[in-house]
Amino acid sequence: MEAPRYLVSFDANTALHRFTDILVIGAGIAGLRAALEVPPDLAVLVVTKDRLTESNSTYAQGGLAGVLSPEDRFEDHVQDTLIAGDGLCDREVVDLVVREAPGEIERLIQWGTRFDLENGSLALTREGGHSHRRIVHALGDATGFEVMRAIIARARQMPHITLWDDSFTLDLLTDAGRCVGAILQRGDWGRILVWARQVILASGGCGMVYRETTNPPVATGDGMAAAWRAGAQLRDMEFMQFHPTMLYVAGSARYLISEAVRGEGAYLRDVHGERFMLRYDPRGELAPRDIVARAIFQTMERTQHPNVYLDLSHLDPDKVRQRFPGINRVCRAFGLDITRDRIPVRPGAHYMIGGVTIDRDGRTTLPGLWAAGEVTSSGLHGANRLASNSLIEGLVFGARCGRFAAEAARTEQGRPAPRNLRYTVPPPDNSDRLDIADLTASLRSLMVRKMGILRDAQRLREAQQDVDFWCRYVLVREFDSRSGWELQNMLTIARLMIDAALRREESRGTHFRSDFPQRNDVLWADRHVIAPPRQEASIPPSVASTSSDPLSGAEHPPAHSEVAPAAQTTLPFSNPNP
Repeated sequence: MEAPRYLVSFDANTALHRFTDILVIGAGIAGLRAALEVPPDLAVLVVTKDRLTESNSTYAQGGLAGVLSPEDRFEDHVQDTLIAGDGLCDREVVDLVVREAPGEIERLIQWGTRFDLENGSLALTREGGHSHRRIVHALGDATGFEVMRAIIARARQMPHITLWDDSFTLDLLTDAGRCVGAILQRGDWGRILVWARQVILASGGCGMVYRETTNPPVATGDGMAAAWRAGAQLRDMEFMQFHPTMLYVAGSARYLISEAVRGEGAYLRDVHGERFMLRYDPRGELAPRDIVARAIFQTMERTQHPNVYLDLSHLDPDKVRQRFPGINRVCRAFGLDITRDRIPVRPGAHYMIGGVTIDRDGRTTLPGLWAAGEVTSSGLHGANRLASNSLIEGLVFGARCGRFAAEAARTEQGRPAPRNLRYTVPPPDNSDRLDIADLTASLRSLMVRKMGILRDAQRLREAQQDVDFWCRYVLVREFDSRSGWELQNMLTIARLMIDAALRREESRGTHFRSDFPQRNDVLWADRHVIAPPRQEASIPPSVASTSSDPLSGAEHPPAHSEVAPAAQTTLPFSNPNP
């Protein structure tokens, strides 16, 4: 029995309906930037499953990267991004984003964003992997909060934009091979079918698949899973970026310690006080994130200590407090003075590099569906994201999605109309009650142990076996709660991530296989692992070469003749029986 196409049952004949020209799923920086690009004669509905302010964008500390000083050049930013991406970036996409970044930063300023200044000019800092100081920041270490404050305020001023919070996107509606809207569960309203001429997916990442993560609880991969169920292509799901420095205090919430702390000169030390990064890379603490995260992990294993330490004691204490007020405030709650005391840190899942395949306009392989931000695989980040390139990606691709989705919406005659669609989730053979919280905790712990920073075939196969087993009895059920839907989405995404990690038999960027510890450009240069389409879920993951346009300029998925079959593996989505 195949896992259900939709998470829930519905009947278009009896459901509540909402009509709009453009539906934007996600209210982070990518989603709101897309909405703001749509001309005012088209109606835009933006939906988010929690509060408008609850997104990875809001929690971003470091800043936005852009060439803003005369000492810097576009070519330098491009080269830094390519080096960090470890051979898997799309150079034309990198060039596009880098060249449009300064204009997007200027637009944020026009919309009221108050970036930090130094002598009347934008204050620029440097982070790992950057050859120049090109990171703009706000409120010291609360850039995302300030940017989202300004962009939310701007969106609220636009009469053609409607903002819905507390609206969980259960699935994308498809009809006749194209995306026509989405099924929402909205607060006290219940279930709603939203019909749209074009849909923009900007739902963010999936860091909550891991127990140790810098992400807020909303980051459960809902958009990726919904896109996969709808038939959109996903790729590069093995590449989860682990931020090297997450505050690690037993019993506390995990809190990001910005890359900018090392950019301003902080040292990493082990439990014995030794500064260890120069052992692993001549750039020391300013090496790209994948290198620093692995170095910290290996140092923790060598010293048998649960964390390492950030040391700022050699820096000017007044400047440290001024530059990092948020981090200072959090650490003081635990009795830590960041100007004197060592800050305990360890890596945590931070940013999903893989996701829904898009072209340079933000078009996915599913007609009618566009995507921007962390939910996507755009070609910008390659195998490892360069610090502070994510908010810029959200702005650039959000703007492009809004622009081109609006053009596509104008070509459609009339408004979107509900089809005579109905779907019933088949009842499972065994409907015993599940402990959703226990299953969720088990999945997140397993991903840390067996799909973490260091991977090998044995642990990945063990993870695959466990997740297969959970999928067989969880994905076939119909839940009536957010926690149940999130568990189903996280299981779906975890399974695709594990499959991709098994398939890529090399180490590249954030994906490190201890049984294949070297980058292998002979077999893997410019090659992506493609997740199996749902409608052909018995097909194993595939590998495709990078091209200048991942969608070949078409609205439809690439022909299978363009994809080389991968080694056979069994997926749980089509056959729940062992």
